[in-house]
Amino acid sequence: MKIRLQTEVDGHYQQVMEGFDLDLFEALKPKLGKMDVLEFTGSKKGDIVRLQFTLPIKAEWVSHIVEDGIDDNQAYFVDVGTKLPFPLSDWRHRHIVKKVSENRSLIIDDISFIATNFLFTLLMYPALYFAFAARKKVYRQYFSDGK
Repeated sequence: MKIRLQTEVDGHYQQVMEGFDLDLFEALKPKLGKMDVLEFTGSKKGDIVRLQFTLPIKAEWVSHIVEDGIDDNQAYFVDVGTKLPFPLSDWRHRHIVKKVSENRSLIIDDISFIATNFLFTLLMYPALYFAFAARKKVYRQYFSDGK
């Protein structure tokens, strides 16, 4: 299943991509539940993100950054889930920052996921959609502060 969300923010696309750091990751934590960042080595190929959820479920999530790149119009990185909480079985999240103008960028969360069966995949869609849609407000606030 796919989820694709777009958020326009202040800032040059290269500076916005550089802002995808631990501080932003902490700001993006879900408001409901409890999640701790156990490891965050960055947003470049070879980096790792390891999370521990304690509420509403207890589970570990590990993603590896498998690709990153930049050109004259966009920057991106891709994380792939290697240890996922039940019922997720496959996760790929492409983070794209496109140039809109010299001072505006478009953040695109392009997510593909599969759960252990079709029913769980359907049930996960609204929860994941709304969790990532909540990032739009955080992105706008975070990058309007001159980050």
